[in-house]
Amino acid sequence: MISGTMKWLSADRGFGLITRDDGDTDVFVHFSAIAGSGAQGIENNQRVEFDIAQSRREIHAVNIRPIRP
Repeated sequence: MISGTMKWLSADRGFGLITRDDGDTDVFVHFSAIAGSGAQGIENNQRVEFDIAQSRREIHAVNIRPIRP
Protein backbone atom coordinates (compact mmCIF):
# COMPACT_ATOMS: atom_id res chain seq x y z
CA MET A 1 0.00 0.00 0.00
CA ILE A 2 0.98 3.60 -0.57
CA SER A 3 0.78 6.19 2.20
CA GLY A 4 -0.13 9.85 2.03
CA THR A 5 -2.22 12.67 3.48
CA MET A 6 -5.82 13.49 2.62
CA LYS A 7 -5.30 16.92 1.05
CA TRP A 8 -9.03 17.65 0.98
CA LEU A 9 -12.25 15.68 0.99
CA SER A 10 -15.65 17.20 0.19
CA ALA A 11 -18.76 15.42 1.46
CA ASP A 12 -20.92 17.68 -0.71
CA ARG A 13 -19.04 16.83 -3.90
CA GLY A 14 -18.24 13.19 -3.07
CA PHE A 15 -14.54 13.32 -3.88
CA GLY A 16 -11.15 14.73 -2.91
CA LEU A 17 -7.38 14.44 -3.34
CA ILE A 18 -4.57 12.61 -1.54
CA THR A 19 -1.00 13.94 -1.48
CA ARG A 20 1.37 10.98 -1.80
CA ASP A 21 4.33 10.59 0.56
CA ASP A 22 6.57 9.55 -2.35
CA GLY A 23 6.13 13.00 -3.94
CA ASP A 24 4.37 11.69 -7.04
CA THR A 25 1.22 13.35 -8.45
CA ASP A 26 -1.78 13.92 -6.14
CA VAL A 27 -4.35 11.14 -6.43
CA PHE A 28 -8.11 11.51 -7.03
CA VAL A 29 -10.39 10.01 -4.35
CA HIS A 30 -14.05 9.06 -4.71
CA PHE A 31 -16.10 8.34 -1.56
CA SER A 32 -16.91 4.85 -2.83
CA ALA A 33 -13.18 3.95 -2.58
CA ILE A 34 -12.97 4.59 1.18
CA ALA A 35 -12.97 1.31 3.10
CA GLY A 36 -14.98 0.61 6.24
CA SER A 37 -17.08 3.48 7.57
CA GLY A 38 -16.49 5.57 4.47
CA ALA A 39 -15.80 9.27 4.53
CA GLN A 40 -17.01 9.55 8.13
CA GLY A 41 -13.73 8.01 9.27
CA ILE A 42 -11.41 10.31 7.29
CA GLU A 43 -10.80 14.04 7.65
CA ASN A 44 -8.75 16.63 5.78
CA ASN A 45 -5.00 16.43 6.57
CA GLN A 46 -5.38 12.90 7.98
CA ARG A 47 -2.77 10.25 7.17
CA VAL A 48 -4.08 7.43 4.97
CA GLU A 49 -2.89 4.34 3.14
CA PHE A 50 -4.30 3.24 -0.21
CA ASP A 51 -3.80 1.35 -3.45
CA ILE A 52 -3.70 2.86 -6.94
CA ALA A 53 -6.02 1.92 -9.81
CA GLN A 54 -5.90 3.13 -13.40
CA SER A 55 -8.99 4.24 -15.32
CA ARG A 56 -9.06 5.30 -18.95
CA ARG A 57 -8.30 8.91 -18.05
CA GLU A 58 -6.46 8.95 -14.73
CA ILE A 59 -5.12 7.13 -11.73
CA HIS A 60 -7.26 7.08 -8.59
CA ALA A 61 -7.02 5.82 -5.03
CA VAL A 62 -8.86 2.66 -3.93
CA ASN A 63 -9.03 0.71 -0.65
CA ILE A 64 -8.40 3.91 1.31
CA ARG A 65 -7.90 3.44 5.05
CA PRO A 66 -7.00 5.92 7.78
CA ILE A 67 -3.65 5.45 9.51
CA ARG A 68 -4.37 5.58 13.22
CA PRO A 69 -1.67 6.92 15.56
